[in-house]
Amino acid sequence: MTRPAPAIVILGNGSLATARKIQQAYPGALIHGLAARVEGADREYHEFGTTLRELYQQDTPIIALCAAGIVIRTLAPLLLEKGAEPPVLAVAEDGSAVVPLLGGLGGVNVLAREIATVLDVAAAITTSGELRFGTCLLNPPSGYALGDLELGKRFVADLLAGETVRIEGAAPWLAQAQLPENPRARLAVHVGHAEREPAANELLIYPRNVVVAVSACAVSVPGAVRDALHRAKVAVQSVACLLAADTEMASPTLREAALELGVPLRFADDVGALSTLASNAIEQPVLILGDEAIAIAVAEKPVDPLTIGRLRGRLAVIGLGPGAAELMVPAVKAELARANDVLGYETYVRMAGPFRADQVMHCTDNREEMQRARHAFALAAQGRSVVVVSSGDPGVFAMAAAVLEALHESTDPAWHNVDLEILPGVSASLATAAQAGAPLGHDFCVLSLSDNLKPWDIIEKRLDLASQADLALAFYNPISRSRPWQLGRALEIVARHRTPQTPVVLGRDIGRPGQTLRVTTLGQLTPDQVDMRTMVLVGSSTTCVFARPGGGDWVYTPRWYGEKPTS
Repeated sequence: MTRPAPAIVILGNGSLATARKIQQAYPGALIHGLAARVEGADREYHEFGTTLRELYQQDTPIIALCAAGIVIRTLAPLLLEKGAEPPVLAVAEDGSAVVPLLGGLGGVNVLAREIATVLDVAAAITTSGELRFGTCLLNPPSGYALGDLELGKRFVADLLAGETVRIEGAAPWLAQAQLPENPRARLAVHVGHAEREPAANELLIYPRNVVVAVSACAVSVPGAVRDALHRAKVAVQSVACLLAADTEMASPTLREAALELGVPLRFADDVGALSTLASNAIEQPVLILGDEAIAIAVAEKPVDPLTIGRLRGRLAVIGLGPGAAELMVPAVKAELARANDVLGYETYVRMAGPFRADQVMHCTDNREEMQRARHAFALAAQGRSVVVVSSGDPGVFAMAAAVLEALHESTDPAWHNVDLEILPGVSASLATAAQAGAPLGHDFCVLSLSDNLKPWDIIEKRLDLASQADLALAFYNPISRSRPWQLGRALEIVARHRTPQTPVVLGRDIGRPGQTLRVTTLGQLTPDQVDMRTMVLVGSSTTCVFARPGGGDWVYTPRWYGEKPTS
């Protein structure tokens, strides 16, 4: 599997030159700089601990230009399972030291040596096996899998104690290692795809050279795959991927099977028999076994899953929140990191960046929602990972509805096979309400005052009924140059059912540079105080206002209604 691009995390401008030097060796890497301290970073963050833990949990390699102790204390609560961690390194701000901290089985020492070469220093490798033998036997290269970690630890300990070793099978990367080889040695490194019981004197390494073609109709797919491999005397650790016909892309059974077996799931054109599907996936297979539900193809060498068939395309509709990076949910950040293509209104796409050189931006006008949605499905149907960007929450006057409408209208099976997910964001109304306090703390109604997509008489009817119901109100799209009169008319309707003293919150560009928040009343509010970038929150009859100690006001709508309940 290809190692994801590392994240380079810095705390101050003094580290930027070293970070840029490291970045040249990893074109996909982004430099994360602490807000207000770093100028020119690719991505800004506000909390070092939160950022580092998010990256770690996303399995992103971390290169932190700071003291090792800071990194250790930050990640200590997450260190639950040895061997299931991404590489984590501490690098001196001036590039004078490279210290691998975590991820010995994830290639941290390889990464440390690469960075040390770039910086022209020696990496501080402390792993005994690597220092003695020049390689980590417990971390075989891509295309190979270790059989048993605990047996492997004892195996390496015996080698370090003075035992010799013999190599059985093709292990080309060990040719450059300084192993104490002896053809009669008790210890053996065995490399092969055959199923065998592990022995205390063996280190089993499996080449990932097996492709299993499978049908969703197989009863208990993971169990059926394991049984078929056992009958064929092929180790499950040698499976490089599961392969299925593209007509079964949407099968949850296959997706869950791939997750349980810990292998990628790939798809190819439906050519009939699974044995044909499996044999076509591998050039000159050395073994083909199969039936109607499962077929096994074995290659001479490890196979790269990326060359087998294609992925199921993915389309995620995401909400960026109001604009501030810290208000973007972690799932959205992870989705942006994995995307091949990013589509959206140009202003929102730029907010979602920066992007890697290999990521493609498709920026369109804000009025081209359906064209954008169809374009997104066309890209995802090719097996690409696609993100459609909205500000706020994608389901609130944004792209989620347009994407689902495009899918609803489509009869293309490839579109319906796309892995579609809607990821929420902090909406503008909720972000504004949080700044003011809790004006939406009780029942509320969200309305768009734009009549571009619905008649104005419908808007008036809903305004009147929501106001009669004494709901707090949140107005999106309150006014524009083409609609200068409608906010005034909306306020007239609300005023039929609310007193002039009703609190109103005006939040402009909340979550973005230059944000402003103002508390006024319904009687004092005039349309000229509002523009298209303003969120208008109108309180209910119970909404309260009181002074903040540092200036300004708190606004809240209590959760009780009518008389205040007694405790």
